[in-house]
Amino acid sequence: MKLFYTGPSTADLHENYAKRGVVDENAPVRSTSTLEIDAPVAIVWQLITDMRAWPQWRTDAHVTQLDAVEVDAEFRWVINGMRIKALFATVDPEREIAWTGVALGCMRAIDRIRFEALDDGRTRVTMQESLAGPLLTSFYSSEKLRAGHEEMLRQLKTAAEAAAVRVQ
Repeated sequence: MKLFYTGPSTADLHENYAKRGVVDENAPVRSTSTLEIDAPVAIVWQLITDMRAWPQWRTDAHVTQLDAVEVDAEFRWVINGMRIKALFATVDPEREIAWTGVALGCMRAIDRIRFEALDDGRTRVTMQESLAGPLLTSFYSSEKLRAGHEEMLRQLKTAAEAAAVRVQ
């Protein structure tokens, strides 16, 4: 029953899912959202990976600890008041960044953000996430996760397009 699904261990999610470019398809909460941005991939990548600067363009999240954006580096962040301990799984510049995260000690997630440079200097960004934990679906849904992703992508688009205008 999905109500009690906790999914693979955090280590398994990190090594055998996130590092291999997949999310937990059995997780009860999943989302994929895509948006095209009128800015070069370098600008979009910089906004995502300069995590300490997220509050300058992102209203829902901030990083509290970050040493390096590299595979297996740990970071801590807060989204909508929820504290998350995370570990980078993939850092492929201007192509993909992914991490695994744990909240409340039992909610486990994989977050993937993929970047595709388009021929016309634009960028397609795809966010994908799986989230699992006991009783999760009693208070959270895929629709709510998707709405958060779509809002974050809109904020990213606004910031990236403004930055692209400044560098022209």
